[in-house]
Amino acid sequence: MNKYKKLAIGLVCDALGYVSFVFPPFDIVWAPLAGYLMTKLYKGRTGKIAGAIVFIEEAMPFLDIVPTFTLMWLYSYVFKTEEKVIEV
Repeated sequence: MNKYKKLAIGLVCDALGYVSFVFPPFDIVWAPLAGYLMTKLYKGRTGKIAGAIVFIEEAMPFLDIVPTFTLMWLYSYVFKTEEKVIEV
């Protein structure tokens, strides 16, 4: 998947997290769905860790302000350096 498509999906998911400020029961459905979506957008160990973090963040009251999907995109495509294997 294109990295900018992931960014767009992440921005929409972060915006959906704000719905719970108007309608708090939305978190009952959104928290597990957000965790699942995070693991599907970002594969491997980092995706699983981010999925758990976004689940907790969306389930806890007043933490929805944190844009977890956008932060994960920034980590994956801006700040993370590629691990290089040097063969001897």
